[in-house]
Amino acid sequence: MTVFSQMAAAGHEQVCHVADADTGLRAIVAVHSTALGPGLGGVRIREYADEQAALVDVLRLSEAMSYKAACAGLRCGGAKAVVLGPFPRDREAAMHALGRAVDGLSGRYVATEDMGMTEADIALLNEVTPHAVGRSLEAGGSGDPSPHTADGVIAGMRASLRAAGRTVDFQGLRVAVQGCGNVGFGVIERLLAAGATVIASDVSQQARERAAGAGAQIVDNDRIHAESADIFAPCGIGAILNAGSIAELGCAIVAGGANNQLAEAEDGERLAARGIVYAPDFVINAGGLINVSDELDSEGYNAERVRFRVASIESTLDEVFAQASAQGETTERVAMAMAKTRIEAGSR
Repeated sequence: MTVFSQMAAAGHEQVCHVADADTGLRAIVAVHSTALGPGLGGVRIREYADEQAALVDVLRLSEAMSYKAACAGLRCGGAKAVVLGPFPRDREAAMHALGRAVDGLSGRYVATEDMGMTEADIALLNEVTPHAVGRSLEAGGSGDPSPHTADGVIAGMRASLRAAGRTVDFQGLRVAVQGCGNVGFGVIERLLAAGATVIASDVSQQARERAAGAGAQIVDNDRIHAESADIFAPCGIGAILNAGSIAELGCAIVAGGANNQLAEAEDGERLAARGIVYAPDFVINAGGLINVSDELDSEGYNAERVRFRVASIESTLDEVFAQASAQGETTERVAMAMAKTRIEAGSR
């Protein structure tokens, strides 16, 4: 497929390839939709197998950001950037090069944090462009978005328990968390504090040790999905729910913070066929986006407003589950339809 045909498949508005000769920076920016506002999405730094793999990832991620923003009721669209690792050694110069590329899009893309990025990196982007959010609290920004994503995942788990006919109480529940990064570790801390038993995994030894120190039991990262648990929470890389892994799931509920959890559209049907309650990722993991998007408000960042909007993820998922049950449809398709309806209304 050509780049244009891949863009057309999901309705992307714009894709930009960035190459900076001085630093060696290579990046791709994908703007999926600006119907509801500027395309907002993180910069992901990752080593890809090749350029096509990076393009596929940025297209999938930017599309998901549009649906995430729409379901959360935000006045922004969806976009994403990926930097093909390894990242240049001169981080400041490379971030400035990326910032100039972002600035050249004249606000159609607003960058924020994702895998491999920090608040300090956002500050470097802000030195050359105003179109980056996720600044530190000290700099007047919204701070680290991961605690808000973790809060949203916990809220989504409550709605998922209700949809599964379970008591909405984490005491005594067994939850498997795959990925112990900032979001995953935040979910682990909250679950343990609420009385749950947590098993966890990660490819990073440091992340595993931190999770173990908090009280989680560490298991094999490649097999955690098959562990017997009430809830499986994917909080690492995407596309981990496929025909093979879904057949091996040992849980009643899938509710986690990872993006693009389904490898293909049919995986939503596979989960439903097994009677597994699935919280669509672009609904349950919107807390971080809600947080950083608040920096774009004309009145400035408001922490109380953010807490209210993150908490509303629970009621949004209640609505998704109710519609899915009434229509005999998968939760993924119901949430997607909800998002597309809002985006189309914005386009009109």
